[in-house]
Amino acid sequence: MPSEKKIVLVTGGAGFIGSFLCESLLKAGNRVICIDDFSTSNVRNIDPYLRNPDFQFLKIDINEPFDLESFPELEPFKIKFVGINEIYHLATPTSIKNFDKLKYKTLLTNSVGTRNVLDIAVKYKSKILLTSSSVVYGNRTDGVEAFAEDHKGIVDHLTPRSCYDEGKRYAETMFETYSQVFGLDTKIVRIFRTYGPRMPLFDGHQVPDFILHALNNEELTLNGKADFRTSMVYVTDIVDGLEKVMAAKKGIGPINLGSNEDLKLLDIAGKIIEMTGSTSKVVTGEELPFLTELGLPDVTKAKEQLGWMPVVRLNDGLRKTIDYIQANKILLIGE
Repeated sequence: MPSEKKIVLVTGGAGFIGSFLCESLLKAGNRVICIDDFSTSNVRNIDPYLRNPDFQFLKIDINEPFDLESFPELEPFKIKFVGINEIYHLATPTSIKNFDKLKYKTLLTNSVGTRNVLDIAVKYKSKILLTSSSVVYGNRTDGVEAFAEDHKGIVDHLTPRSCYDEGKRYAETMFETYSQVFGLDTKIVRIFRTYGPRMPLFDGHQVPDFILHALNNEELTLNGKADFRTSMVYVTDIVDGLEKVMAAKKGIGPINLGSNEDLKLLDIAGKIIEMTGSTSKVVTGEELPFLTELGLPDVTKAKEQLGWMPVVRLNDGLRKTIDYIQANKILLIGE
């Protein structure tokens, strides 16, 4: 194995963002170990890489202790001798409509599962990155247009969705504590609402469902208030940011990744109808607890310290997503 090839572990690597990250890491010449249990992901997302000798998938529930050296599939990677260079910890159930069914798993993943992954980083002295979330800041606050990383968010730890919101805050605390106690190079990235190909359908993620229904000239159901606002960043911009944060100096602190453009979900639905040439209409549906109106990111720190900012325009990102769903419509609906 060439000495310059890094060994990179990606938890949640078969998910929406995780699969794009695995793809980018492979293109950069790394050897990638992808871990997932398909709670809210799909093997289809990583199918193109399964025959790549530099890619290995393991179906693992990270809430149970696991030893990477016990898997014979990983013998070519020689982990026992070369270790793990970097770990991207993305694993967390992200279902909107099935949030209640996955509450306990979400609670464990943000605590026990995160501990298990951090312990692997301690064993191999790996750099490790946590994909946290904009939810740590709480809901939109009057007088605050965009959240900077030093904003002290307020999260009710006893709500129906606390296992995710407070769970992400606790996961950040674990990362910081492991850094202090074990000297790990830990990174924390707070991701804001992201869209693109490979998002699951029929799960409350509005953009892919909007697109599918528009392609079929069916009603687009807006789950939330008519004036529901959000930021939207394309998935490859997020992946670029994650890799830049991983390469950054130790102790850089939390980093926001997202778009600071404030958009109405209703306007996004209208744009999709226009771009698909659809005759669909928008109707109001139920409000879902996991689909909340979150704040905008202040991305000054990412811009100044990493040279990062989102570059994919909304129209271009939507076009890529529309093309993907149109090309895979029959396969996606059949699952």
